[in-house]
Amino acid sequence: MAPIRSMEGDGNHTSVDMFILLGLSDEKELQLILFPVFLVIYLVTLIWNLGLIILIKIYSNLHTPMYFFLSSLSFIDLCYSSSISPRMLSDLLQAEKTISFMACATQLFVVAWMGLAECCLLASMAYDRYVAIGSPLQYSAIMVPGCCWKMIAVAYGTGFLSSLAETVSCFHLFYCGPNIIQHFFCDIPPVISLSCSNPIFCQMIVFLVAISVGLGSLLVILLSYAFIVASILKISSVKGSAKALNTCASHLATVTLYYGTALSVYMNPGSSHSVKHKVLSFFYLIFVPMFNPLIYSLRNKDIKEALKGVTKTLHTYLSTNNFWTAFIITIRKMEVRIEVTFSEHKHS
Repeated sequence: MAPIRSMEGDGNHTSVDMFILLGLSDEKELQLILFPVFLVIYLVTLIWNLGLIILIKIYSNLHTPMYFFLSSLSFIDLCYSSSISPRMLSDLLQAEKTISFMACATQLFVVAWMGLAECCLLASMAYDRYVAIGSPLQYSAIMVPGCCWKMIAVAYGTGFLSSLAETVSCFHLFYCGPNIIQHFFCDIPPVISLSCSNPIFCQMIVFLVAISVGLGSLLVILLSYAFIVASILKISSVKGSAKALNTCASHLATVTLYYGTALSVYMNPGSSHSVKHKVLSFFYLIFVPMFNPLIYSLRNKDIKEALKGVTKTLHTYLSTNNFWTAFIITIRKMEVRIEVTFSEHKHS
C-alpha cells in the first residue's frame, strides 16, 4: 500500500490497494465441506442455463418472443453466477482471501449490471405475457423480433449505465483502511462502509438506481399482472382462464423468487455483516440462477417436447455410434484371426 494524502484530512494516510473477503465462514473444515457442494451448484447452473440457451437456439418451435427473453435470462444468470462462484470457490481453498482494488470494482460492476438488467428483463417478460393474454390476435404484430431486440438492448443498456454510475461513485471514495469486507463478494453496502470519506453521494446514487430501476421494474411487473388478471376475468371459459394463468406461472415464480430474496437482502443494509444477510445473499446470487431454468423446464410443455426430441436424437446417434463401434471391433478381431492363421500356416 502506498502512502498518499487523504482528501478528508491533513495527515498522511495509507491508500488501500486490495481488500480481504471474510467469506461465509472462517472454519477450514467447514470450507472443505462447502467446496464440493458449491462446485456442484455452479456446474449445475452452467449446464442448465447453457443447455437451455442451446435448446432454444436449435429447436425451431421455441423461436418465439417468450423463449427469446428466456434465453437472455439464462445468459444473465450465467454471467451472474460466473462473476462470483469461481472466486468464491478459489477462496475456500486459500488461507488469505484477498482481492485487488480493481478486481473488486470489476466484480461489483458485473454483479450490479446483471442484477439490474435482470430486473428490466423480468419487466419485459411481464409485458410480453400481458400482450399474449390481453391482445392475442395482435401479439405477432406487436412482439416482432425488432421490438424484442430493442427491449433486450434497453435492459442491458439500463443495467450497464446504472451499474457504471454506482461503481464509479463507490470506488471514487477514499479508502485508507480497514480493508476487510464482511462478505463473500464485493457488494456495495459492505464496501462503502470501509470508506474514510463521506459516502453520501454514493448512497444517493445507489438509492436513485434502486428506486428508478429496481422498484420501477417491479411496478411495471405489478401493473402488467393487474392487466393480465383483468383480461383473465373477461374470459368466460374456465379452461381458457386456467391456460392463460399457466402461461404466467413460471414467470411469476421467477419474479417472486428473485424480488423476494433481493428485497430481503437490500431492504436492511445495516445488517450486511450478519450471517443471515450472507445466507440470503448466497441464495439470491447462487441458488436463484440455478433454479430459474428448472422452473421454466418443469412447467413448460414446449421445452419438455424439445428435450424429448433432443434426447431421442442423441439416443439414435449414440445407438448408431455403438453399431459402428461394434462393427469396427468385429472387423479388427477378424483381422487378428486371419493374421494368426496365416502365421501358423507359415510356420508349419
